[in-house]
Amino acid sequence: MEKNIESTRQLKVAKEIQKEMAEIIRSKGMAAFGGALVSVSGVKISPDLSVAKIYISVFPSEKAEAVMTALDENNRALRGELGTKVGKQLRIVPEIAFYLDSSLDYVEHIEELLKK
Repeated sequence: MEKNIESTRQLKVAKEIQKEMAEIIRSKGMAAFGGALVSVSGVKISPDLSVAKIYISVFPSEKAEAVMTALDENNRALRGELGTKVGKQLRIVPEIAFYLDSSLDYVEHIEELLKK
């Protein structure tokens, strides 16, 4: 029975990647994402630090698909920018994959149900 416990190193690297990727996305501005507010809600990193799953929340959620497409199309450039920021701390810059964090939609859905 394998427990999914992230090491201290994984958590530190994930937090650093989250901070830097949030800064990279913020620096692009809302115009780059069709006026949507894009934030990095979390990062999970593989035990060998080679793959980072970056969770993105988008407001308004109608623009989520367009934002995710833009992020995927610019994956290499974003990873390159991330590399310049965390290259000193990490031997290899992890592969990055973007995932939509739908927890905001879930919260809205629950609020709507509660209003009924």
